[in-house]
Formats: sequence, structure tokens, C-alpha cells
Amino acid sequence: MTLPALDIHLTEEDADAALRADARSGLTSTPKVLRGPQWLYDARGSELFEQITALPEYYPFPAEREALVACAGEIARTAAADTLVELGSGSSSKTPVLLDALHRTGLLRRYVPVDVSASALEEAVPGLVGAYPELEVHGVVGDFTRDLRSLPGRRSEQGSTPTGELDPPGSGGRRLVALLGGTIGNFEPPDRRAFLAALADALEPGEGFLVGTDLVKDEETLVRAYDDAAGTTAAFELNALTVLNRVLGADFDVDGFEYVAAWVPQASRIEMRVRARRAMTVTVPALDLVVDFAEGEEMRTEISTKFTRQSITAELGAAGFALRHWCTDPAGRFALALAQRV
Repeated sequence: MTLPALDIHLTEEDADAALRADARSGLTSTPKVLRGPQWLYDARGSELFEQITALPEYYPFPAEREALVACAGEIARTAAADTLVELGSGSSSKTPVLLDALHRTGLLRRYVPVDVSASALEEAVPGLVGAYPELEVHGVVGDFTRDLRSLPGRRSEQGSTPTGELDPPGSGGRRLVALLGGTIGNFEPPDRRAFLAALADALEPGEGFLVGTDLVKDEETLVRAYDDAAGTTAAFELNALTVLNRVLGADFDVDGFEYVAAWVPQASRIEMRVRARRAMTVTVPALDLVVDFAEGEEMRTEISTKFTRQSITAELGAAGFALRHWCTDPAGRFALALAQRV
């Protein structure tokens, strides 16, 4: 069994600085917004999200798994990769479907899970090492929007010199970078363009990018998926205020806010917001900041953009990727797009 390596590219000091910068920027913007998933995914938030994925209204999780089960073989054959890099890997719950398919090609030798949470990697990696003893597992604790060029697995590490030519199919020496869960939809459009451009710059010609994209559908289904009857999503989004209170010493009255999910058709996205039930003033000692909320004022906590095949193909193309394979779950709710760096 190959013992897993763990690179630390994001220290607690780095994370703290990023949190403070995001909080200051978002709380002083108009409209107010919480930037960065770290406000949502503390221990309690992660627990709530796991509950969300099991809700009957929340179709993205099972739909993506169905698409992976149906299409992983073709994705693996087309990608012809010897290294799988998974961005935002978290619990790596869907990863075995893809690892199994890549393993069947006879090329796979390395798995690189990347996550901001060291604890998530420490929990997930041992199980994967046990399930795939012949696989080299190389975890990276880092913000994948900032650390793309330092990811393990570049061809130069493998003793070859990039030539700009595609490797012959089946030759290996190629990475497949996966961003699953519809995470690409959580980026604001300028940030999404910047991320795709940075990823294209970090990859070499012929290397692949597998992205999970939730598809545009009727408003009722979309809103229901993000505003469930049990109130679990509401608790998840409101928990971000509890995190602000704990980390920055803020005095948000969490009960003074209510949760709102809204479909914004002109942006093709669901917006998750918290709305002040009354006028209030919030102090944030760690930032030496005082923030006023008017009654009914909303603060956006998260977005989830929905795509069409045409829209994601255009965004990938603008960044330097060519679509090589497209598949959906049987009901056509969620898509996996496999693109190749050109």
C-alpha cells in the first residue's frame, strides 16, 4: 500500500486572512454578500449539507451520481488519464465511480484530492487508500482557485518534456481534473471566467477537465431543491451567520433573519439569501466594523448557476477547452461535460 502524501498549501493563517478579507468586502458591498464557501462549511454546515444531499427535493446529488454511473466508462476512455485531480473533493463520496472506470483503462496510477479542509482529507483518504492499495494518493490542502499551478502530476514531474502535442490515446502521462457537484455554478461569472482561464493555463494540451453542471429547468423544481419543506437548507444558510459570530466576534441575531431562495432568470441562477426581519445594527469587532441592516434587507449567501449545453460549451471554449463528451442522467437534469485543453 502506498502511504498518502499531504501537501499543505493553505495554512490556518492563510484561511483566517482570506475569511477576514471576504467578510469585509461582502459586508460593505451593495447589496451585501457573503463571499466564500468557508462561511457555510464549518462542522455544523458540513453536517447540514450532508442532510441536504439526502432530501427528496434535492435532485442534483442523485442526478449527478446517475450520470457518473452511466457515463464514467466513456469519460475514462476519452480522458486516457493516469492522474485524477479532484477539486473540492470533500468526502470523495462519488469518486469511486470515476476511479473504478479510470482503473479499468489500465492507466490510472495517482489520485489527487484537493480541499480547503484538512480534516475532510484526513477522513476520506484512508478509506480510498484501503480500497485502492495500488494507487498513489496525494492530498492537497488548498484553495483550488489559487493553487492550480502547484497541483501534483504535471508531465514534467513524470520525466517528460511538454511539447504541445497530444499524447497518443492510451499512453498515459495525462491528468484529468474533476470539479463535481455543480460547484462551477457557485462562482460569480467573472470569477468563473478567471477560474477556467487559470485552469487552462495550468493544464497542458490534451489534459482533461470534467465538470458537473446542473441544467436549467422549471422554476418550481429549482426553488424547491433549494428551499426544502424540512427547512434544512434554511438552517444551512443561516448557519453562516453563526460562523461570523464565532470567528469574527460578530453579534448577528440569527433569529432576526429568515431564509429566501429566489430564481433569477436573467442570470440563470438560484440565489440563496438571508433577509432581515427588522432593522438592526451588527458589530463585527474583529474587523472594527459596524453594519446596518434595514428591515427586509437581504444578504446573498450563495448562488447556484444553471447551464445549458450551449452555455457551458461557450464558456469552456472561451477559456481554451474543447468539449469532447457530454452526458446527462436519464432524466436530463444534470450534465457531465468532459473538455480537453487545446
